[in-house]
Amino acid sequence: MPVGEPVVCEQHFLRLDDFTKEELWALVERAASEKKRLQSGDRSFKPFAGKTMAMIFAKQSLRTRVSFETGFKLLGGSAIYLGPDDISIGKREATKDISRVLSRYNDIIMARLFSHNDIEELAHNASVPVINGLTDYNHPCQILADALTIYECLGKLEGIKIVYVGDGNNIVHSWLNLARVIPMHFVCACPEEYTPDEKTLEEARAAGISTIEISHDPDEAVKGADVIYSDVWASMGQKHEAEQRKRDFQGFQVDGDMMRATPNAIFMHCLPAERGLECTDEVLEADYSVVFQQAENRMHAQNAVMLKLLNC
Repeated sequence: MPVGEPVVCEQHFLRLDDFTKEELWALVERAASEKKRLQSGDRSFKPFAGKTMAMIFAKQSLRTRVSFETGFKLLGGSAIYLGPDDISIGKREATKDISRVLSRYNDIIMARLFSHNDIEELAHNASVPVINGLTDYNHPCQILADALTIYECLGKLEGIKIVYVGDGNNIVHSWLNLARVIPMHFVCACPEEYTPDEKTLEEARAAGISTIEISHDPDEAVKGADVIYSDVWASMGQKHEAEQRKRDFQGFQVDGDMMRATPNAIFMHCLPAERGLECTDEVLEADYSVVFQQAENRMHAQNAVMLKLLNC
């Protein structure tokens, strides 16, 4: 190994199924305790004082940028925003070179990217922890925040029925990753041509931990649901398919009638929402909607992840 070459870090946050059930519950519990502390007005805990975080964004962001930057600052550190035109990851410079350079400047790296291969390459070459802030394959920070939200609202996560209505996208993949570790009944209700990644689906089923279903009938799928979850039909990078997807997803809108048929369910959405498409205003603004609690919990869940990775 060349003189001065840093040792590659082995502790990252890339997929939920990289962790045990006990580790994930510890993260949820730490997130809940940190949330309680911050809401009490206590700002004295500054374990990240003198530390910096590099934040790489290949995609636009509201919640990811603000929650990470605010959370890291509240814990005493400084975050550096690197937008799409600052790095152009994998184009202007090799991803492995970016990883090694940023590792020499910063204590931790967070990246919100298109390609999942890029986040894996960043982590493989980094000498500091790397956090997956989103890729086209998965979104572990969101689903960890969702787990916290469900625990707050329903008092449990294990054994509940979660029905996702929409595209079998990165949100679904992270729920399937979680279902490999924590027992639940997870249903993805989607059009036939929008099913989730087959390998991820097979892995979730093979784990034998949870009941996993794919349905093409949302009204049937949501029966007995504890949670109904929606997301945009066309994610970033798919907007050129938006009109076709509007046609393909007819019948998959979460509306008041669907929610009234499942009177005990809460409604979740990772935002941003296209009101009037995947869900109605009535649903988003209802008392059973916890979407803004979810959004807040992004920061608390991510704080817990950063505290773990930086051994604080």
